Amino acid sequence: MMNKEKIRADFPMIQSEFEKGRIYFDSAATSFKPKCVIDKVVEYYTKESANIHRGDYDLSYQVSSEYETVRKLCAKFLNAKSENEIVFTSGASSSLNLVAYGYGQKFLKADDIILSTEAEHASNILPWFKVSEVTGARIEYIPLDKEGIFDLEAYKKVLSDLGNKIKVVTLAHVSNVLGNIVPIKEVTRLAHEVGAVVVCDGAQSVPHIKVDVQDLDVDFLCFSSHKMLGPSGVGVLYGKYELLDVMDPFMLGGGSNARFDICGNILLKNPPFKFEAGTPCVEGVLGFGEALKYLMDIGMENVEEEGRELHKYFLEEMLKLDNVIVYNPKSETSIVTFNVKDIFAQDVACYLNSQGIAVRSGNHCAKILLNVIGASETIRASLYLYNTKEEVDRAIEVIKGVTLEKCIGASI
Repeated sequence: MMNKEKIRADFPMIQSEFEKGRIYFDSAATSFKPKCVIDKVVEYYTKESANIHRGDYDLSYQVSSEYETVRKLCAKFLNAKSENEIVFTSGASSSLNLVAYGYGQKFLKADDIILSTEAEHASNILPWFKVSEVTGARIEYIPLDKEGIFDLEAYKKVLSDLGNKIKVVTLAHVSNVLGNIVPIKEVTRLAHEVGAVVVCDGAQSVPHIKVDVQDLDVDFLCFSSHKMLGPSGVGVLYGKYELLDVMDPFMLGGGSNARFDICGNILLKNPPFKFEAGTPCVEGVLGFGEALKYLMDIGMENVEEEGRELHKYFLEEMLKLDNVIVYNPKSETSIVTFNVKDIFAQDVACYLNSQGIAVRSGNHCAKILLNVIGASETIRASLYLYNTKEEVDRAIEVIKGVTLEKCIGASI
């Protein structure tokens, strides 16, 4: 059992005078940062401010060593075979684009099939639109059930119908709108049977549930630091080494090459370094290391258990309200997506803000999901390990009393 009081004390945003008494239910967008992460970023700028890997002096060597230690820590966190399977990027979007252009655009050809769903975040579908345009590969969608939940039987039928034409299966492990967990291990096993590689968008799963890449056997996994207590500007692409080795980077520059000459001959470094051109977000990676240690100290099993319990409580209380529509009543992770009947989502979110409750409204970058759930705009409340049942109770009382008049008054 987590010591919630101790955990909340670790987060300056919760303790700040501005945020005190407010309820933050938008961690699916970005999480608060514990003090150890903030302190590490400040320490870099005040005591360690040097570039990495190419400085011939002690400070650069020290910071370079710390930076590579975070890579090893991340590999341990994911149970990757090697730290050389961990590529640092600027975020999950950057990681997903890197796979699409570095792998997909290089290896796909006309009439190959990219398999996805209508529930995907823009960052996991728009790059494949471009790959399709350039290569002639086709995008096909796995049917979801009427609640937007991944349908394993429908997936099996698509695999049976399209077989080895499918070259890439690209899916979110957890939907950023509906919070449903895709059975990615089974998805991957079946995809490999037809010779497809699996790209897993882990932006909403890695922060909340234990992810073991060797157990899941995914070929690529992409996620962001800032959704799991770390700084912004840092992401991770995990890739099986043999796939990273044949992929192309989509950025070239200092640090990515071993040598080049006047004739245009370039010898790239081995993965992961061939994908990390230019000066990285050093302070962000070091802060990300502290976030990883923080989560590992708590234990991802405990993070997952606590998250499920709090989410279940919130969901059960929401389903008791007769003035709301809940779009994901079977969700398993931190997200509750809803609307107040007959009131525009943004107006409700504005009113909740006036009551000290931060939620997200809109289409949540999943613009084609409206075809499935029948709503173009929804309200998303998302929890994390620093939220409490008391906050849920307060939010429920406010949501229960939402009226059109109150929403209009809040927006004036």
